[in-house]
Amino acid sequence: MIVGTAGHIDHGKTSLLQALTGQAGDKRREERERGITIDLGYLYAPLAAGAALTGFIDVPGHERFIHNMLAGAQGIDLVMLVVAADDGVMPQTREHLAIVELLGIPRMLVAISKCDRVEPARRLQVRTEIQALLAPGPYAEAPRVEISSITGEGIETLRQALLQTQDEVRRRSDEGGFRLAIDRAFNVAGSGIVVTGTALSGHVGSGDVLALGPTGKTVRVRGLHAQNQPGSEAFAGQRVALNLSAERLALEQIHRGHWVQAEWLHAPSRRLDIELRLLPSETRHFEHFSPVHIHLGTQDVLGRVALLDTTQVAPGGRAFAQLLTQVPLQAVHGDRLVLRDQSARRTLGGGRVLDPFAPTRQRRSPERLAQLQALAQAQSLEAVLPTLLAAAAGGLDPQRLERQFNRPRDTWNLPADVSVIATRQGALLFSDTGWQAQKDSLLAQLARFHVLEPDQLGPDRDRLRRFAALPLERPAFTSLLDALLDDAALVASGPWLHLPDHQVRLSEDDEGLWRQLRPLMEQSPVDPPWVRSLAASTGQDEAVVRLLLRKLARLGQVYQVVHDRFYTEAAVLQLAAMLVQLAADSTEVRVIAFRDRLGLGRKRCIQLLEFFDRIGLTRRVGNLRFIRTDSALANPRT
Repeated sequence: MIVGTAGHIDHGKTSLLQALTGQAGDKRREERERGITIDLGYLYAPLAAGAALTGFIDVPGHERFIHNMLAGAQGIDLVMLVVAADDGVMPQTREHLAIVELLGIPRMLVAISKCDRVEPARRLQVRTEIQALLAPGPYAEAPRVEISSITGEGIETLRQALLQTQDEVRRRSDEGGFRLAIDRAFNVAGSGIVVTGTALSGHVGSGDVLALGPTGKTVRVRGLHAQNQPGSEAFAGQRVALNLSAERLALEQIHRGHWVQAEWLHAPSRRLDIELRLLPSETRHFEHFSPVHIHLGTQDVLGRVALLDTTQVAPGGRAFAQLLTQVPLQAVHGDRLVLRDQSARRTLGGGRVLDPFAPTRQRRSPERLAQLQALAQAQSLEAVLPTLLAAAAGGLDPQRLERQFNRPRDTWNLPADVSVIATRQGALLFSDTGWQAQKDSLLAQLARFHVLEPDQLGPDRDRLRRFAALPLERPAFTSLLDALLDDAALVASGPWLHLPDHQVRLSEDDEGLWRQLRPLMEQSPVDPPWVRSLAASTGQDEAVVRLLLRKLARLGQVYQVVHDRFYTEAAVLQLAAMLVQLAADSTEVRVIAFRDRLGLGRKRCIQLLEFFDRIGLTRRVGNLRFIRTDSALANPRT
């Protein structure tokens, strides 16, 4: 069990821990000289003979050191709220109480200290103050013990209350990846760098490889201590010290606020969606885009709060909000955080992380707010997945979900109506109805394209993606097309995609013009007229003739060899047969031989040979060309 203190400065937190453990808390020279706790103190002692060590974290009570208190409060099992009988409830008593409520610490004991200094009437008065303080919150029934660290009054009673609580505290689940928020880092002679913190999830063992800090530097665990005892492994809920090693690892690279965690969990983000709660003690509304200090784990960063479902939050109110941080934060769903004002003088409120990878667009849309509502109520990944999928037309990245919920994929129990779709950039999750809706939408858009462009066989993949405007990234769109092609719901003719029953239809005007052009082109099949000559012969505009011939080229009825010179399909087959024959006579095709056989100029022959290179009949090697035996034009009967 890990016990943390809370309370106003000079209310006896450190003295109480010394009375319980027999160990001095303030070990720093400055703390001894000034007589106050400045930074976190760590003590380990058994509460009874033969009992396991209990970890104690002593936090400073001065308002200037709230940031240190926040770094020590995360991950504890029980908080001892210390209230001095002579002073009673003071400002930091209230602020510390608000913080532990925001952090969701499950248990509290109240120690009324310095009882040797006051009369019984004053004790009763302080108990009444404490009752009024705790009544509105989750700790209204917290046990209260009157103590004196000087006389020893109540210390044994407090010890027994802690022992009873220790028996009730269950070992935390070690599922998920290991996460530890660093609160100290130091060098140990002969061992190297050691980092300490409270393990928030998972387990770690000697030899494990982890990711360290904002860069995710790979480090190895050389050795460890759990609850101040050497061991080979440690679990969530324990105080852990890790001896780390890595190439060029320096103590200057490690700071309080950094994380050491499983490599697959490393995914820092500067946008986090949270469920925000403003403290009832605030005297004004919280405004959209207010600057704040954000405390998460042992991190303390600056950022702004964008309200998502309102423009301001009243004292005691709640709202969905997005944090925009100046430096990346590392978080998972359910992490608790505390918000303080820009000057770090008072606690404003806090919240719970819903999505550590918040979107930049559509963050206030009804679909997104529905997702956040489901995330706020979620008991598990499986419970919230249907709502997430319903609002994610483009699918969900399972790797992102693993990191968001700290749940490896092999522990998921996916609903029966959820499909894992493979793409070139990894898998995506879709509901079966959602994936089918994408298929139906694409086919409907392709049918609309055929209506708008009846003289085209169909669009290519990129044009269809732009035309359909589906909410899919390119890899998912490609997988969607492949699925439809496999199902024969659409057909690919070369690069063109079309519905199976679609046939290209020329307009009546185009059919009439083609009937005029074809004889002109067939008069000299291997040397057809230029577009301008065809236009002049038919009395049509060049652009009209050019457009029609390009339509026919897409249909495979003519071939464009060079700009503005088109050959009929029969002419291309005739020329291909000529090249095959030349190669059969001498194993290769030479420009001179082709020119002599064709009776045209060298330039025209080279243009034709380059055309056949492009369509795959010939392969050029230096000044020679060879027939590709796998070309359909080389094997017309097949």
